[in-house]
Amino acid sequence: MSEESTYFWTKKMDGKTRIGLTKAGQDELGSIKFAHLPSVGDNVTAGKTLISVEAEKAVSDINSPVTGEVVAVNPQLDNDFDALNSEEEADAWLADIKEA
Repeated sequence: MSEESTYFWTKKMDGKTRIGLTKAGQDELGSIKFAHLPSVGDNVTAGKTLISVEAEKAVSDINSPVTGEVVAVNPQLDNDFDALNSEEEADAWLADIKEA
């Protein structure tokens, strides 16, 4: 299993895939201080950078598990990255991708 696959969970919903940060990813990175996220309308490619994060334990580029167009980004992450450190994995979602 690749390192990136331990960082993300994916959930298929209404023709798109929601991508979120797993507890294992949170534990590996430590508390996330900053994340550079894609914007709605951006195209992402599986195996290419989806997000860049600055965290307590590492500064990392994390690759996308899917290819497609970003159709939503978690609005909780606009000004604050606490959702990515949430105990509730479902709150730590990053983006919705309409797969190509």
